[in-house]
Amino acid sequence: MPSSPPWTDLDSASTRPLHPAAREALLLAHEHGYADPRRLHHAGRRARQLLDNAREVVAACLGARPDEITFTGSGTEAVHRGLLGLARGRRRAGPVIAHSAVEHSAVLHAADFSAAEHGTTTRVVDVDAQGRIDLAALEAALAPRDVAVLAVQSANHEVGTVQPLAAVADAAAHGDVPVLVDACASVPWQGLGAPWTVAAASAHKWGGPSGVGVLAVRKHARWRDPSPADDRGDRRALGFEDVPGAFAAAAALQAVLAEADETGRRVAALVDRLRAEVPRLVPDVDVVGDPVERLPHLLTFSCLYVEGEALVTALDRAGFGIGSGSACTASTHEPSHVLAAMGALTHGNVRLSLHPGTTDDEVDRFLAVLPGVVARLRAEVGL
Repeated sequence: MPSSPPWTDLDSASTRPLHPAAREALLLAHEHGYADPRRLHHAGRRARQLLDNAREVVAACLGARPDEITFTGSGTEAVHRGLLGLARGRRRAGPVIAHSAVEHSAVLHAADFSAAEHGTTTRVVDVDAQGRIDLAALEAALAPRDVAVLAVQSANHEVGTVQPLAAVADAAAHGDVPVLVDACASVPWQGLGAPWTVAAASAHKWGGPSGVGVLAVRKHARWRDPSPADDRGDRRALGFEDVPGAFAAAAALQAVLAEADETGRRVAALVDRLRAEVPRLVPDVDVVGDPVERLPHLLTFSCLYVEGEALVTALDRAGFGIGSGSACTASTHEPSHVLAAMGALTHGNVRLSLHPGTTDDEVDRFLAVLPGVVARLRAEVGL
């Protein structure tokens, strides 16, 4: 019986394997940080020390103060609470939530919820063909002076294009509009250096444990808790924090960012090769996203005459795990709103996302297999 091909993970954007630093920290914290960090007894104080240490480490990594950091249950929860809290705190400034056309679905869903429950409205800002926010359109969107909050991602989660956050922050500052930055996709590669009022991140995207998000709220922000009151003390946290998870997430983030320059250069070179070779080897392929101002690990391309789900399945059989469709709504099989906003093909699109351990040999094998897989799928539909 023929052996199965080795399986290669090229779909690390949604989640990475647990980083060794996180695994070690998680075991330590489960042993010593299991208690309620708000209790005054010895075990509670020890858990509080671990939680405070995690806040200090994450704050240092993100350029924030420790008291600006709250651990949530996920990056999605951080986005939701960040956006809704700003909209509530800025209610008198105006009823409008503005966001770019390529935001993650977490932003879109939070804006829809706010509109249904609180009567806000949404203003969408166009992007260019690379997925970069149109600064002229942004200025026009902010001109009426009725925007409560502006949401702009640090980099796009589907195509990798980095947003010009410094210019976005300058435009928002003229109207005294706070900026929510969804940094879930970019933090493992570039931290959080650009100006922000509220920011969100997700630990499992950098090799931390799942179930841990980060909500960062500047001290000067007019943010108001959008949830019912919680008597546990932290106005931004809901319920009991996952102390071991937070401690492990902090350890992983510190380790990943220490390696980010080196791993980013190496992975970016692999993606540059893929960007050049995929359209050379496979006819009728459209590679999307900025080729230079991008996250180092992402590549999205569309194959004409091929269903994205069929390509994912065929490549999985050949030993490669890749993503399909919209990065945030692939399970719904809906066309990608990101690609539609860019004016790109929304049919047959797939996403590769390399991790720090991806090798040249794995890329070689992918490029050797891909042309035959695509040709076979096209032949099955008579092309």
